[in-house]
Amino acid sequence: MQSDCSEQKLADFIKKLGFEEFSLPLINTAFTHSSYTKENNEDYLNCYERLEFFGDAVLKMVVTEYLYNKYPKMHEGELTKIRSIIVSDEILFKVAQKINIEEYIKVSKAEKKCGGQKLESIQACVMEALFGALYMSSDREQLKKFIIENLAQLIEDIEQNKTVYNAKATLQEYTQANSKQLPVYELVDETGADHDKTFTVQVSYEDKVLATAKGKTKKNAQQNAAYIACVELGLIKENQKVNE
Repeated sequence: MQSDCSEQKLADFIKKLGFEEFSLPLINTAFTHSSYTKENNEDYLNCYERLEFFGDAVLKMVVTEYLYNKYPKMHEGELTKIRSIIVSDEILFKVAQKINIEEYIKVSKAEKKCGGQKLESIQACVMEALFGALYMSSDREQLKKFIIENLAQLIEDIEQNKTVYNAKATLQEYTQANSKQLPVYELVDETGADHDKTFTVQVSYEDKVLATAKGKTKKNAQQNAAYIACVELGLIKENQKVNE
């Protein structure tokens, strides 16, 4: 089952996530990519982009409340750092993979052929759109519970390893403190099919290569390269784990 999955199967999927009452038209929209509406001459409003905008705000609200209550003595700046990571595409993609949303995403035939349903960016957007659709049509307390259940362990991991998750920021702070110059990230290789690429990135500072690393996205490869550079520079302890 791919882009032509029935609405009943989509409804069953949402019920398996723990939601009994919801607007199926809104849910259907949340899983519809703009390429699908264009290919089928449907109204732009039938794609997930507006719901994504709304769901992004819902996600930030839920995560902000959770962090505020969980870490009562943590400063605003630290809370902001954790939130910025937890609401990122990279983290949302992990949740999307966990609950297996890929087969329900509707994309155009061309996008499907290129593996669009597998892309981190599209799956992350669908997750935000889903949050928006459920906020507007389902039990909001159940939605908050669902979001936190899927993010709580990741939040704890991020709180304990903020330096690792923020390796790019850590490296930038170091270089700016030394010479006001920024580290430079360069894509040096990419391999694999469009839907399953591996990127290789090297990071340099003052024309010296500090590290080279791979990742499933350019951003992930940059983060991994920054992490290795920070370890080499003694900014991060080597036994801390890198964000896979």
